[in-house]
Amino acid sequence: MANVKIITDSLADIPPAILEELDITIVPCIVRFGTDEFYDRVSLTPADFYKRLVSSPTHPKTSQSSPAAFMEIYRHLARHHKEILSLHVSGELSGTLNSAHTAARQTMGAKIKVVDSSLASMALGWVAIMAARAAKEGASLNRVYAIVEDVIPRTHIVAMLDTLEYAKRGGRLGKGAALIGDTLNVKPLISLKRGIVEPIEKVRTTNRALERLVEIVLSSGPIQELAILHAAAPEYAVRLRKMLAKTFPEESIVVSEAGPALGAHTGPGGAGIAWVSGKF
Repeated sequence: MANVKIITDSLADIPPAILEELDITIVPCIVRFGTDEFYDRVSLTPADFYKRLVSSPTHPKTSQSSPAAFMEIYRHLARHHKEILSLHVSGELSGTLNSAHTAARQTMGAKIKVVDSSLASMALGWVAIMAARAAKEGASLNRVYAIVEDVIPRTHIVAMLDTLEYAKRGGRLGKGAALIGDTLNVKPLISLKRGIVEPIEKVRTTNRALERLVEIVLSSGPIQELAILHAAAPEYAVRLRKMLAKTFPEESIVVSEAGPALGAHTGPGGAGIAWVSGKF
């Protein structure tokens, strides 16, 4: 058993097989369709969520787990681990970090360090994965935290949205609002900068949008880790993987589906790439 336990939230979008392999604990976000409440990936799968999203007259709302929910998880894990590293989605996008901090201050029995990754989806996922790899090898909390500090600024994410409609409804668009215009049938490209959604450009076709994502990633320099994510659009993930496999080992490319907590703001039909830049 690792000395340090790694925790993150469901917005990390880490594939289940990796979670199991590295023993990463997930705190689920909450998704509500009207009065119906679900726990992200626990009582609502991505497949069921996207079906409901396109048919429901009510747009879903998302919220973080409560401090009480975090405290329950922390106290359970503290029975077996003396050190816990809790890595979470950007504090600019969610109140998850506040819940984690509140619970950590009230939990006895383990040293808990809460970290704002300034990231989301598999960008956050990569930070948690690399922390968990180090923890599995027996690294101390201080050593794992040092790795996290090194990895976060080297971790990036870019994505194509099929439409901005869901982002507008969800209220998480931020500076991405600048992408909204009168031009129809464009595919907006976005990224996360310092924890905030920012526009990159607008592209007219899906084909060109996918090509641009790959161009952006490959022009960033050496790549250490690479993941493709999609929102109910596995065909786009397949295409991106084929394009990236020309320069990066295909067997090392992780494919993940955006879960309900993220999909509520992106809508279906999107795709993106999360990667960790290599050290020069």
